Amino acid sequence: MSSSLPSPTPAAAQSVPPATQYAATRHAVWLGAAAIITDQIGRVLLVRPTYRKDGRWLLPGGGVEPGEHPHLTCRREITEELGLHLDLSGVLAVHSLSPHHPSIKPDASFPFPGEIRYVFDGGTLTPEQAQAIRLPREELSEYAFLETREAVQRMRPVDGQIMLAAYRARLGNTATAHLADGRHVLGIPALDRLDVHVRYRPHWDSPLNRGPVPGHLPVQQAWAWCFIPDGRVVVVADPGPRGALPMLPGGTVESADTTPEDTLHREAAEEGQLTLADPVRLGWVLDKTGEVYGGVGPNARLRLAARVTGIGPAAVDPATGRPFARLLAAPAQAAALLGWGPPGARQAQLAVETARERWGLPTARAAAIEEIPAEGVRLS
Repeated sequence: MSSSLPSPTPAAAQSVPPATQYAATRHAVWLGAAAIITDQIGRVLLVRPTYRKDGRWLLPGGGVEPGEHPHLTCRREITEELGLHLDLSGVLAVHSLSPHHPSIKPDASFPFPGEIRYVFDGGTLTPEQAQAIRLPREELSEYAFLETREAVQRMRPVDGQIMLAAYRARLGNTATAHLADGRHVLGIPALDRLDVHVRYRPHWDSPLNRGPVPGHLPVQQAWAWCFIPDGRVVVVADPGPRGALPMLPGGTVESADTTPEDTLHREAAEEGQLTLADPVRLGWVLDKTGEVYGGVGPNARLRLAARVTGIGPAAVDPATGRPFARLLAAPAQAAALLGWGPPGARQAQLAVETARERWGLPTARAAAIEEIPAEGVRLS
């Protein structure tokens, strides 16, 4: 009988793999960090790198260095690229880009293992902060604040998809967007599903005049903050070929309308299938040229508040031949969607105060923006 010990079985020898063997099984990718930064009317800040052969623009940000956390990368890159020191208020999106995505050009000398990119909320710049931006000219040739529809045209398609998802997560107060190769992994939020864009609007910075409209000024437009019982307001969006553009219910005063309030009732029913009650005038905005109305000259754009007493099934808008999207948002969120900047936020607050004092409605806080069901909503 031999006295030697038995040799270990192959299975026993492999039960605990060597560290190097285990490490080789882990997925290694690049890490990146970027930020959504806007101006006061909601345009997104993009930068143009000098090193991109395709000339495409990017969100401010860059690659995570060894041992660095993504949020620290984002702050560092904002300082290096823009000369600003900004706080980050949250993660808007996390994106996974595979090495085989169509936007990746194969290069044997520069292998790409894939990337995980964090997109943070860099907030809204004051005019003074925007004027203080300084670029490193060897790395970035220019920057611009752009409407999202224009921004996506300047970016790679996948980068544009990431930007839109992150920005809409901020607007819509939804959870962090999780994307893979530019597509949502989980449910698609309403703003993404409807392709909603914020649009720069003329007269956004015009003051709201609180008194009666002067007799010499024709009222060319009547829009209203339309409140449901929980304090949220209805926003309608025209789903045109370049994305849905949000606006308050209302529209152009027509010759058949006896009063601007008649215009509001008619347009709210046509665009959003809304039944309104007790419209109250908040004020008016001066349009000095009336260019959008064929150059009619000085006129007033009326702003109102009203109660929504019914929301019917979705229907085709007779003016456009297509049904409008219908959204429910807190008034402050609606102001951001409209692209009216600080004056819009103040107008929203005035509407909230009016709804509270006149109808006893609560103040709605920011929550996930919802789409009104196609079948309508029964209001208590």
